[in-house]
Amino acid sequence: MELRTGQDHLMSDQLRMGIVGAGIMGRGNALALSGERDVVVTAVTSRTRDAAQSLAAAQKTPARVAENLDDLLAADDVDAVVLTTPDHLHGDMMVRAAEAGKHILVEKPFTTSVEEADRAVAAIRSAGVVAMCLFNHRWVPAYAQAKELVADLGAAVVGYARKDDTIYVPTKMLSWADKTTCAWFLSSHDIDLMNWLIDDRVVRVYATARYGRLCDLGVDTPDAIQIQAEYSGGATATFESAWIYPETFPTMVDSYVTLACEQGVVQIDRQKENVVLATEKAYAYPRNLLQRVMHGIPAGAYRDAIRHFVDCCLTGAQPLITVESSRDVTAVLEAAHESIRTRQPMDVR
Repeated sequence: MELRTGQDHLMSDQLRMGIVGAGIMGRGNALALSGERDVVVTAVTSRTRDAAQSLAAAQKTPARVAENLDDLLAADDVDAVVLTTPDHLHGDMMVRAAEAGKHILVEKPFTTSVEEADRAVAAIRSAGVVAMCLFNHRWVPAYAQAKELVADLGAAVVGYARKDDTIYVPTKMLSWADKTTCAWFLSSHDIDLMNWLIDDRVVRVYATARYGRLCDLGVDTPDAIQIQAEYSGGATATFESAWIYPETFPTMVDSYVTLACEQGVVQIDRQKENVVLATEKAYAYPRNLLQRVMHGIPAGAYRDAIRHFVDCCLTGAQPLITVESSRDVTAVLEAAHESIRTRQPMDVR
């Protein structure tokens, strides 16, 4: 089986992965990779050595700890990297990884500026490596089915997507919430989905933000953002994100998508995922579509998306999610944040 690494070709039946970042998403990626027989995690690096050592030791074949990103990228036993660092660090890391000839799986969002996105796309295409942003929602069965269904519903007219988190996420789960926003963190998923469902690009946005609760708690980021988007073909969509739901809400994420077309409408409500749990302490809807371990084996849309990336690396196929489409998501969000700042509609680059 032929594995392309930059300008070289390596005959291999196994993909050797390096993980950059040993936080929640680094551990999630490692768990998904652990069930793949043709993947081995060979190196881990993170901001703190203790976290990297813990994740490295937990692999089915213990991985080594790389001192930093440059050390990991220089390694001969790393074919591909998964970047699970905070949002604002993705761009430069992708450029460096591409220049080192490594395949790239990057957590969403692709980058937090169009300039960085364009640099990353150029470096990736120049190096000839496989790269994909982990917009794993495209592998949620309901969304994948919706993509097939809207093909028979005529032209898209109006869409709406919300992804709202409990306040636990910006105050306890993320140590870097003040360096991003709920739109970068949450709406990036929904913009990728809506662009895919409509099969079109956003050309103009108007966005508003509400500040208050989180700032009062010492986290300098908006409580909520709403984006009005206009597509080149005339469709419109609203993207809502917030992360101040009370922690008593039965799910950490409240997620809903609808798209009305000229000849029909599709709706996907993911608040409940077929399981209800009631205990003496809480009433909850456990999440199971993105990440789960079933009979000891990692499963779900998160694993399926990573499996797709692995297959592309091992065969040279292009991923379902192109880096150009992920760049377009960044462009929508950059324009939205500029609209918030200027209080004016903005064209999308």
